[in-house]
Amino acid sequence: MTIFKLNTLLAMLSGAVILAGAAAAKDYKSITFATDATYAPFEYKDASGKLMGFDIDLSKDLCSRIKIECPVIEQAWDGIIPSLVAGRYDAILAAMDINAEREKVISFTQPYVKTPVRFIAPKGSSLLEFKGSLDSLTLDEVSPEERAELDKLAAAFKGKKIGVQSSTTAESFVKEFLPEVELASYDTPDNMVLDLNSGRIDASLSTLARLKPLLEKPEGKDLAIFGPNMTGGPFGKGTGIGLRKEDSQLRGMLNKAIAEAVTDGTIEKLSMKWLGFDGTPKQ
Repeated sequence: MTIFKLNTLLAMLSGAVILAGAAAAKDYKSITFATDATYAPFEYKDASGKLMGFDIDLSKDLCSRIKIECPVIEQAWDGIIPSLVAGRYDAILAAMDINAEREKVISFTQPYVKTPVRFIAPKGSSLLEFKGSLDSLTLDEVSPEERAELDKLAAAFKGKKIGVQSSTTAESFVKEFLPEVELASYDTPDNMVLDLNSGRIDASLSTLARLKPLLEKPEGKDLAIFGPNMTGGPFGKGTGIGLRKEDSQLRGMLNKAIAEAVTDGTIEKLSMKWLGFDGTPKQ
């Protein structure tokens, strides 16, 4: 083959690749987010039925940066990942933690917020007397000191029942690290809090972003937070937007918008407004 013919062939192949890439790019007219509106302060409905919360405000901010319309629809938590994979909507914006189990099925944007997980129990409970040696546990690689702390927690919960929302990282944590403790799983956090206040469970486990605002509500006035701040391991890498694995273009668009919102302080402002502390992911 002559050099001229070889160069011509390479040019044709290069052009074909460029055209194929252009054909594969999707022209998004809108992005539909799904959320489970039972997880205040991230997403919930006010008295009029309007969707409110951190994630709702975030969707508006991100989409103003992308310059695209982003309707938010409701989807029950248990079916939220299967319905994404089936194509019912484009993305999940529902305070979903990024963990290895979920990443087997879907992909995620970079984290847009990070918050530790803690226990909560009724005031007067003996569980509130728990005195650990560590203020925080990072469970990616459990140290001997952290293992000892987990053993103390298991001993404190002996004969007790912990409530968690089903199909969450909190449920995964209890199954992995406190396997002897009785576990009660709930469809919504509100139902879990009802049982906590009525004494049907002894404690529950959730993110600090969920628990701190709860204490300021009537249903949380008789509850108190206890135990170490826990991150990593089953609790994942932070909270991100869930996407189908093949939607790398959309992931790139959202990652760029999230990075801008972190850099210019928008995530910090939303965190202080809705969570009461700065949940900005530290890069």
